[in-house]
Amino acid sequence: LSALGFGTMRLPLLPGGGPGDIDQDTVNQMVDYALAHGVNYFDTAKPYHAGRSELSIGKALARYPRESWYLADKFPGHQVVKGVDIPLAETFEEELKACGVDYFDFYLLHNVNEHSAKYYMDRSKGCVDYFVKQRELGRIHHLGFSCHSDAAGLEAFLDMYGEYMEFCQIQLNYLD
Repeated sequence: LSALGFGTMRLPLLPGGGPGDIDQDTVNQMVDYALAHGVNYFDTAKPYHAGRSELSIGKALARYPRESWYLADKFPGHQVVKGVDIPLAETFEEELKACGVDYFDFYLLHNVNEHSAKYYMDRSKGCVDYFVKQRELGRIHHLGFSCHSDAAGLEAFLDMYGEYMEFCQIQLNYLD
């Protein structure tokens, strides 16, 4: 696993295009460069680029042997608290299909924070149980979460689900 990863939240767009109009040729060149220089961790999520980030990175990576790269995707539970219906199984299946893979090397509960924790920590929703089961089935190799929470929120989440989480991805966007 490379020390640096390739995030797909802000991919290049076609001239005059909207958020989903990704310049695939440029993405392919970027992936070629990344892999040639030792970067083998690629991170995407359903909400990125109006749902087209997964398709784009899937196309770019499909040109290389599956064992030569690692792919991370995320369940957008943070959108549930905004009133968006995000069904567990259907969303996961759509993500696999969009990326063109049978499994994710890394799968994250996306954007655990003081708002989304209400959804993730509601055991009746079955979110964590569903993804633990997918890991048992080999469709997820490593289960974790991305955190955008304060320390108290992070602690509460880990108190409840720490035994199931293998990693936490904390975004450090140095350009921001």
